[in-house]
Amino acid sequence: MRLSHKSVLLLTVCALLLGGCAGQHSPDEKYYLVSVNIKVPYWQTAAAGMARAAAEMHVNTEMAGPDGYDPKAEQEEFRRIAKLKPSGILVSAADPNLMAPDIDAAVDAGIPVITIDSDSPLSKRLTFIGTNNYEAGLMGGRLVGKLLQGKGNVVVLTMPGQANLDERLHGYQAAFDGQPGIKISQVVDIQGKPQVAFDTVAAILDKEPKKVDAFVCLEAIAGKEVAEVVNRAKMSDKIIVAMDADPGTLEWVQKGVIAATVVQKPFTMAFTGMRMLDDLHHHPLSRLGANWAEDPFAHIPRSLDTGVTIVDKGSVDLFMKARDTATSGKP
Repeated sequence: MRLSHKSVLLLTVCALLLGGCAGQHSPDEKYYLVSVNIKVPYWQTAAAGMARAAAEMHVNTEMAGPDGYDPKAEQEEFRRIAKLKPSGILVSAADPNLMAPDIDAAVDAGIPVITIDSDSPLSKRLTFIGTNNYEAGLMGGRLVGKLLQGKGNVVVLTMPGQANLDERLHGYQAAFDGQPGIKISQVVDIQGKPQVAFDTVAAILDKEPKKVDAFVCLEAIAGKEVAEVVNRAKMSDKIIVAMDADPGTLEWVQKGVIAATVVQKPFTMAFTGMRMLDDLHHHPLSRLGANWAEDPFAHIPRSLDTGVTIVDKGSVDLFMKARDTATSGKP
C-alpha cells in the first residue's frame, strides 16, 4: 500500500512523539558538577542551571567539591566521583595541571568530561564551556580606562596560577598597554580567602592611599570586601570594578561604591554543559579520548564562549530580576 505524503508526515510525527514519550533517559543516569568554593553564589547559580536542564530531561545531578578554595580536595572529589562511573562530569579545574591526569583517566574509562568556567586545556576534556577570559579582561580594562580617564594606578586582586584568572589579567594588561597613563601597581594574591582581600586592601589604603586610584577584582569573592573597606575609609574617589554577581557585590553596585562588575554566565555554562553531557552519554563519540581539539572534522567544538556583560548602577536592578527568574526553579 502506498502512503500519501500527508500520511508519511503524520507517521513521522507520531514516531517522534512516541520516542519522546518512551524517553531515552533512565532514572539511573546521574551527572556531576565538580568545583571549589561550591557554596558561593556563583556556583549556586551554576547548580541552578544544571538542575534546570536535569529537570527537563528527568535525570539526576549532584554538585560536589570543597566549600573553600582547595584544588587538592577538588581533585580527590573528582577521583571519588569517577569511580562511581557517572553518566558525565562537568568540572571547573581550579588547578588545570593538577586535574589533567584525572580528567584523562575518566575519559579513558568512558566517562564524558566537559570543563566549564576554568579549563584544563592540556587534558582530554571534550570541550570547554565558559568565558573567553582574555576578552573579559579586555572589556574590563577598557572600562577601567574610561572611568580613570586614561590615568591612574590600579591594584589587581586575583589568585595567580588559576588559568582563567591569569587570562583575565592578560586581558587587562593588554587594555592598559594602549593607555600608557594607567599602570598596574600591585597584584594581590587573595588565596581564595575574603579576609585576605579585606585585610590587604585595608593595609594599602591605610599606608599609601594616594598611590592607588582603582581596584580590579578578577574573581567573585573580593569585590564586596574591597567595597566594604573603601566605604569605611570614606574614599569615594576610589574606583572599583568587580567580577561576577555575588549578592554582596550587587548591593555595592546599587549603592554606587562599586562602579561596575563584569558578569559571567554560570547558569548558561552549566545548563549547556549538562545538555551536551546528556547527548554524549546517549550518542557516544566513536573515540571518546581522541584529540578532538586538533581534529579539523571534530564532532564536538573545542570551546564555547558564553560571554560576559557589564552590570552597573543603571542596569543592576533589571539584572537581579532576570537572575531571580532564571534561578527560581520554575520552567
